[in-house]
Amino acid sequence: MTWWVYLLRCGDGTLYCGIALDVAARLKLHQEGRGAKYTRGRGPLELAYQEACGSKADALRRERTLKRLKRPGKEALIAAATGRP
Repeated sequence: MTWWVYLLRCGDGTLYCGIALDVAARLKLHQEGRGAKYTRGRGPLELAYQEACGSKADALRRERTLKRLKRPGKEALIAAATGRP
């Protein structure tokens, strides 16, 4: 079972970080307003980044690390993963 950490780009330009077993299903829940309270009313939502983790504990640790990054760090991570400057 692979856990994932992901970043969503919200319609208001903010970034949301979370973890999931199935990122596509979790994104759908966010888009339907049944995900995290933070993402409700901030659509449209776009998956900006995802990273596989070995376990739920690993995903939670990585999520905590990403949440502590300032926006430029998160944007750099997204750019490196997508190959866009």
